[in-house]
Amino acid sequence: MNEKIISKKVLRLISILGIVATILAIIYGYQKGIFTSTDRLQAAVKEAGIWGPLLFIGIQIVQVVVPIIPGGITCVAGVVIFGPLEGFLYNYIGIVIGSIINFALARSYGQTFIRSMVSEKLYEKYIGWLSERERFDKLFALAIFFPVAPDDFLCMLAGLTKMTYKKFTTIILLGKPAALMAYSFSLTAVLQFVTRYVTRYL
Repeated sequence: MNEKIISKKVLRLISILGIVATILAIIYGYQKGIFTSTDRLQAAVKEAGIWGPLLFIGIQIVQVVVPIIPGGITCVAGVVIFGPLEGFLYNYIGIVIGSIINFALARSYGQTFIRSMVSEKLYEKYIGWLSERERFDKLFALAIFFPVAPDDFLCMLAGLTKMTYKKFTTIILLGKPAALMAYSFSLTAVLQFVTRYVTRYL
C-alpha cells in the first residue's frame, strides 16, 4: 500500500513538472518569437532536422505512458507544428507505440502497476469490463475507435486479459486513426477560432 501511495505521488509530481516545463517552454518560445506565427514555429522545427519529428514522437510516447502533458495539447501541437498530414502521422506513431508499452507493462506487472498509475475511481469504473470476457475485445475496440473513453487506461486493462499482442496491436493500428483524426482536427479548429477571435477583438 505504501509503495502504491509513493508511486502515485511520484507520478503526480512528474505530471506537475511536465506541465510546468510546458508552460516555461511556451513562455520561452514567445520571448524568442517562435510562437508568434506558425511560419516561425515550423521554420524552427525544420532547422532541427530529423530530430524535430523524433523528439516530438518521443514526447508523445512518454505522455501516453506517463501523462506529464495533457494528450490534447500534444495532438494539437503536432498538427500545428508539422501540418495536418505529418502532424497526424507523428501523433499516430507516438500514440501507437505508447499504447503498446502500456499493454506490455500491465501484462508484466498486473493490477498493482495499473492501480499505481490511475485513480481508484477510474479503476473501479472500468474494472468490471474484465468480467465481460467474451465481450471485452469488442468493448475495447469500440472504445479505441470512438474518442470517448480513457484509451491509455483501457490499453493497460487489456493487458490483464488473454488478448494477444497481435490482436491488441491490430485493434490499436486500425482503431486509432479515426479517433485521433477527429480529436486532433476538432481541437485544432477550436484553437484556430479562439486565435482569430483574440487577434481580431483584443
